[in-house]
Amino acid sequence: MAKEHEYSKDQSLALAVLTVSDTRHLENDRGGDTIRQMLESEGHQIVASSICKDEKQEIEESIKKWLENPNIQGIVTTGGTGLGFRDITPETIEPYFTKHIKGFGELFRMLSYTEDVGSKSLLSRAEAGIVEDKVIYILPGSVKAVELAMKKLVLPELHHIVHEITKHKSE
Repeated sequence: MAKEHEYSKDQSLALAVLTVSDTRHLENDRGGDTIRQMLESEGHQIVASSICKDEKQEIEESIKKWLENPNIQGIVTTGGTGLGFRDITPETIEPYFTKHIKGFGELFRMLSYTEDVGSKSLLSRAEAGIVEDKVIYILPGSVKAVELAMKKLVLPELHHIVHEITKHKSE
């Protein structure tokens, strides 16, 4: 492995999880629960977690607070990525991106298409990007979609992405 790509996959990352929904609360937040469980099973720490309504101000308050926290290395959101009027998660978070990870949304929709979702995968607006030295994933609210994104895209590359966006700090 080239020196510039050396990083420890055993390192526990400090992450935040945000559920965006008008109908979810602690007792029925299956998407958020799935994200937290999958991250923790890989040895990561959930240092912040919240549920907010599909309201721009509420989403921004959580995201801004976590972006300002130097201990948080990444944020995973679930919900608000559809085409409905109240689905505003991408529009709310993407303006904060300093870099877009274009391939994330493209690959997610391709994987969804091949996983029996078919042409309905076009309705997903899942995205990912970087804000300074933090990665943010914007996932759909469906548990099946969350599991697919986490298993196939988020978990396999999370350490690598965090390494790439933070390596300037150690140079």
